[in-house]
Amino acid sequence: MRKEDCFYLGKIVRKFSFKGELLAKLDTDEPEMYEEMESVLVDFNGNLVPFFIEHAQLHKSELLRIQFEDVHTEEDADDLVGAELYLPLDMLPELEGDQFYFHEITGFTVIDQNYGEVGIIKSINDNTAQALFEIMQGDKEILIPVNDDFIKKVDKENKQILLETPPGLIDIYL
Repeated sequence: MRKEDCFYLGKIVRKFSFKGELLAKLDTDEPEMYEEMESVLVDFNGNLVPFFIEHAQLHKSELLRIQFEDVHTEEDADDLVGAELYLPLDMLPELEGDQFYFHEITGFTVIDQNYGEVGIIKSINDNTAQALFEIMQGDKEILIPVNDDFIKKVDKENKQILLETPPGLIDIYL
């Protein structure tokens, strides 16, 4: 399976026990949804490798404690610390209304109620304290915070997002 066909679930952050158990920090608001997984794809040396799960449970509400099949020693677990976890896109729960996953809106046209058509979403930068829409208008990049107060409507059918940004925010980039 290719990474393009998957979503990032989280990262193995450390070992939990001498029996090969690992702790993973999940990139989700609802980690309890992933306690019953049968398997997960682990980015191991640049390849997505399926690992089957013997058991998993939440640990201190934000980490998932995982015991993989065939990982029963500290040495086996050491090899997996730092590895990223992925699942196929079809395992994402359906969102309702104007909710969206970041990967879904790439290519959407952004229209601001005050400014008009802003440009096309190239990607979402979520490596900052505030996630940002990275919007291309010709050869110029415009960054707008992904903020519920700014988002007025998400039209998935027509691939458009209607925003109402503070006056002058878009003008900074042009």
